[in-house]
Amino acid sequence: MSLLAITQHSGVRLAEVGFVLAAVAGAALALGAVTPFGRRSGNLVGGLALAAGSILVIVAVHWGHFY
Repeated sequence: MSLLAITQHSGVRLAEVGFVLAAVAGAALALGAVTPFGRRSGNLVGGLALAAGSILVIVAVHWGHFY
């Protein structure tokens, strides 16, 4: 038994969090594109959220048995 095992249920939860982060990234990028004062921070937050969400979805698909 592995101490860091990811069950199917936690894999689904990781994928859900990853998809929510992708949605937050889209909203931040859209807000940064519309408002001139939020351009840099919107791009930064959007890029970081998109990267983190993508990594969580990759982990969920590979080790969490999320199909």
